[in-house]
Amino acid sequence: MQPLDGTDIRLLEALSRDARSTVVALAQQLALSRNTVQARLAQLEAKGVFLTFERRISPAALGYPLTAFIHIHVQQRKLQQITAELAQIPELLEAFGVTGTADILAQVVSRSAEDLFRINSQVLAIDGVERTDTSLAMHELVPFRVGPLLKRADGPS
Repeated sequence: MQPLDGTDIRLLEALSRDARSTVVALAQQLALSRNTVQARLAQLEAKGVFLTFERRISPAALGYPLTAFIHIHVQQRKLQQITAELAQIPELLEAFGVTGTADILAQVVSRSAEDLFRINSQVLAIDGVERTDTSLAMHELVPFRVGPLLKRADGPS
């Protein structure tokens, strides 16, 4: 990915403050032409800078108030098949291959503790999964953010 320039960073900072800003409002705020803002947004989208909109939808609003992290220990040779089966579990929001004692770290949501037990059982039933360790999220201390990275990219550190 090509590095972002100062205009891109300013545009992203403005969007991070108010994601609903219109192109016209962004142009006025940043003292740029509407065409420049529109072209830059298109370029940023083509570069894969923007995450999906669903990242902003609260699972709790959909009836899934509990968040947990499942550390999954797997047989490495079956990783591709395991990943495909994990992707079929609707409550699994994201999964990462990680270093350390576990091989995969999955973020899941559930309706209740009993529902979390069911989801964990689904993961354990996947061929090649050896065991899991589950941690229930008690409270989100630092929400997902990129603002500090944008500030760092915009000026000297």
